[in-house]
Amino acid sequence: MKEIESLAMLNALKASEKGLFILFGGQHCSVCQGIKPKLIALMEEQYPNMTLAYVDCHRDSATCAQNGVMSLPTLQVFFEGKCFIEVVRTFSLQGILDQIHRPYHLLF
Repeated sequence: MKEIESLAMLNALKASEKGLFILFGGQHCSVCQGIKPKLIALMEEQYPNMTLAYVDCHRDSATCAQNGVMSLPTLQVFFEGKCFIEVVRTFSLQGILDQIHRPYHLLF
């Protein structure tokens, strides 16, 4: 999982990666910290070619605000630079991974 440290770094990943899965969280968000290891394991198992990134919104609130993130956790999935999925607060990790299945297999 890549730790995003700036808006420029995140924008560069969006532009360069065929598949990008971003978790916007925070060090004081217990839900965020709870799903992070599960997300890493599921992505490595099911979608190893996608890039997984993490933005700590407590440390870099400007990057989160520029991406429309006002609530944690937020997940965004990009394929070829376009936002495919965005979910906020309440979601099923496996449900999101199921939605990624078809576009992932078309690209990779």
